[in-house]
Amino acid sequence: MPSSSTRAAAPRAAAAPRASLLERLTAHGPGGARAGAVWAAAAVLAVTLVGLVGLSIAVVVVSTLDPGGGLSVGGSIALAGRLWLLANGAELRLPSGPLQLAPLLLTAAIAWGLSRAGRFAVHAGNATSPRAVGGATAALVAGHVLLTGVLALVLDDDGAGVALGRTLAGAAVLALVAGGSGVLRESGALDSVLDRLPGAVRPLLRAVLAGLLALLALCTAVVAVALADDASGYAAVSGSLGGAGAGALGLLGLGLLLLPNAAAAVLGLAAGPGFVVGAGTAVSVHGVSLGAVPALPLLAALPDTQAVPLLAFASQVIPALGGLVTGVVLGRRMGDDDGGSIVAGLWGVVAGVLLGAASAVVVWLAGGVLGDGALAEVGAPALATGLAVGAQAGIAAALAATVSRWRSLG
Repeated sequence: MPSSSTRAAAPRAAAAPRASLLERLTAHGPGGARAGAVWAAAAVLAVTLVGLVGLSIAVVVVSTLDPGGGLSVGGSIALAGRLWLLANGAELRLPSGPLQLAPLLLTAAIAWGLSRAGRFAVHAGNATSPRAVGGATAALVAGHVLLTGVLALVLDDDGAGVALGRTLAGAAVLALVAGGSGVLRESGALDSVLDRLPGAVRPLLRAVLAGLLALLALCTAVVAVALADDASGYAAVSGSLGGAGAGALGLLGLGLLLLPNAAAAVLGLAAGPGFVVGAGTAVSVHGVSLGAVPALPLLAALPDTQAVPLLAFASQVIPALGGLVTGVVLGRRMGDDDGGSIVAGLWGVVAGVLLGAASAVVVWLAGGVLGDGALAEVGAPALATGLAVGAQAGIAAALAATVSRWRSLG
């Protein structure tokens, strides 16, 4: 008769094969890599379909409610598709000249969708191995580029041609940055990389993001104040373009899509270099020159006279305020082993420089081309704006991080 110890060991021995089988079934191997790629392709298809359908419905509704007739259903869908292409960095070749201006609000929405698609692909496909992560990212980028290319070919015609090379390159970069970040976050690869870096890097990145959001929020507030100050001008432009009812709603929607672009232009003004709307219109604290601009109600925020408005001078504090937000967040989020207030001040300088670099990227993305000749350049100079923001924000962030760290250490 077997002893009690022998009977107790038997279930454990029987459990060992089951545990090994479970490990083999859940191990990340070729099947996991394939599953992650399949789910990534499905997710990016869903993002594109949902985005295009939602945008098309909005344009169709506005056109249908327009008492003047508006666009046909097919024309409305084509307009929504071209807005989608512009948001991906495309260039449209119109009879009036090239159009190369990404509506950044729509771009941000696409980027968010691609990031969520990447996270979903990793979660659904259990793609956490390096091979699976690479496969999911590649499938996501390839799927987005393919779908964008098909849309560009469908909408390419004599009235509005599409620069295919630039369109595909913009879609690839957007998918790689947004979708790749989602894949890395969900798989844990991003945390693994950050854990190998100095301890202050993680709070540094969060501080720079907080500072950038603060800059854009303050610049958006400046745009809102300028529009409120010239509400009659906004109404006049909107009315001249069919601003009754649905027409006003459509112009408002277009203005919202371009609102981050306007905020980026204000950032150039706040930093010092200013911004331009074509060859004839330039706005900075050093002077204002006014020329012909597109009939867009959002441009009612531009000054009405050659005098520099008081709001332009008041906006000069924005880079410093963004630096203060960056420094405060950095000082509060640094860990116990990340050094004292002096070290926090040095990291604050780095954060300010990175904030300037991030500002330059945003300003570069927000600018573009609205045609040939006088409207060949729109926006703020990216390099000059980034350098100015980095210098001003770096000083403010260093001081704020030093004080914030000193107070957090008690």
